Amino acid sequence: MITSEQETLRGWFTGRLPDGLFVELVEVAVDREEITVVGRIPGPEIGAEVSPAERAAAVEGRLAEFRERTRGERMAVAREAEHRFGRKVSWGAECEGTRALFTTVAAPVMTRLRQPERQVLDTLVEAGVARSRSEALGWCVKLVQRHSEDWLGELRESLEQVRRLRAQGPDREPDAS
Repeated sequence: MITSEQETLRGWFTGRLPDGLFVELVEVAVDREEITVVGRIPGPEIGAEVSPAERAAAVEGRLAEFRERTRGERMAVAREAEHRFGRKVSWGAECEGTRALFTTVAAPVMTRLRQPERQVLDTLVEAGVARSRSEALGWCVKLVQRHSEDWLGELRESLEQVRRLRAQGPDREPDAS
């Protein structure tokens, strides 16, 4: 579900990004702390006969080259967007189905967990899945996200409907017509 805020941000970035930076703007994601802008870049020019390992390495190299070459342009746009929208801007690129995110925000989140929930995190740490409870909690969130994307999408749609209904509620300013 695309919110009106996402539409505004996507439109602003579409108009503000330097021509040719991306082949296509793939995604503009937003939360309270961060705006993440991801675009598609052209793949490396290599023959069809190369091995999958060589192709993967070439794509990885292309993503790294793009990150370094466009750093100045992306930083200039990010400074302007951060001032305008009050959030940090992170960047990413997709190349031949591989996505790389650059310098994303890791925002602290406070939570209180009861012993059974803490035991889950401690088990993940003891098993070597995570180095700390914090990393284990992040791992759990990623797992839920991966296995619940349809449900989360429906929930986001419902939240957007609630926002629209609130905007039409009795506390809104009447039209001057």
